[in-house]
Amino acid sequence: MSRRERIASGPTPRLYQRAFDILARQISEGTIPAGSRLQESGVAQQFGISRAPARRALAELERGGLLEKPAGRGYLVRRIPSQRARAASGAAPPEGSSRLLSLPTWERIYGEVENEIIARIAFASWRMNEAELARFYGVSRTVTRDVIGRLQQRGLLRKDDSARWYAPALTPDHVGELYELRWVLEPVALTKAAPQVPPAFLAGLRVHLEDAIANAHAIGGSTLDSLEEEMHVALLGHCGNKTLMQAIALQQSLLIAHRFLYRWTPRLFDTEPFLPEHREIIERLEQGKTKAAAKSLERHLRVSRDRAISRIDAIRREMTPEELPYLERLSSA
Repeated sequence: MSRRERIASGPTPRLYQRAFDILARQISEGTIPAGSRLQESGVAQQFGISRAPARRALAELERGGLLEKPAGRGYLVRRIPSQRARAASGAAPPEGSSRLLSLPTWERIYGEVENEIIARIAFASWRMNEAELARFYGVSRTVTRDVIGRLQQRGLLRKDDSARWYAPALTPDHVGELYELRWVLEPVALTKAAPQVPPAFLAGLRVHLEDAIANAHAIGGSTLDSLEEEMHVALLGHCGNKTLMQAIALQQSLLIAHRFLYRWTPRLFDTEPFLPEHREIIERLEQGKTKAAAKSLERHLRVSRDRAISRIDAIRREMTPEELPYLERLSSA
């Protein structure tokens, strides 16, 4: 995997993962029949992606046993049990089944653009060049505006005084401002959510946290990211106040950035300190102590600020971001 792929990878599916998932499903369902030949040029064209992610998707499908590499170009779809059952039933594959399902154009590139930004805001602020973004991915300005609009909703892009888009650096001051807003807003959302949260949902969160604590020395960044999402997005989402959740979401660019920070600084602490803090919040909710749970959440967010700054400092010392034509470095963090 190239360094660019390592930096950009994350829970949001990348282009090759999107192609892999759709192709795997179509092969399993028999929509792409056994014996069909797939080539990276055809996959790239159908999905509107470059050959690199198409090549990786095909390689992963071969590794998973859905394709085989014959002599010559491309891959052959292997016969699998579900396809044999379809053939035995006499059912014909749907007309046009060799065509690949396509995502909306902006979704094809959004995950990668988001990951490229969060991999860089620990180092500096970055100007987003919409024209270069369109040129880099070979898409229209309408598509890039959809991507930029989504990035703004996620709190990753803002407009400066000249109405130009930029991604603000995660400086200590900026991180402090984001966390201050979070420890004001999130306890309010938790208080409103508490009466609406199903007990089974809380029990599931507690089990996940206990498993993580029991295996604290072995868990990776993706697990930590998932636990953060469960607490600060899924749980708070039960508050029922869409306006409040939108206000919170604008300050949760840190949650998005954490999936990058956790991946590159998984052992900054001997054991991840937020795990027992999250468990305390869940236990107090299960006991019906909503005010105490809200206070625990506020304390958790206050101490999390300094830990986030420590992670960002570690990233800045150890890495150098690669250049991209649509992101212009503005200032050091």
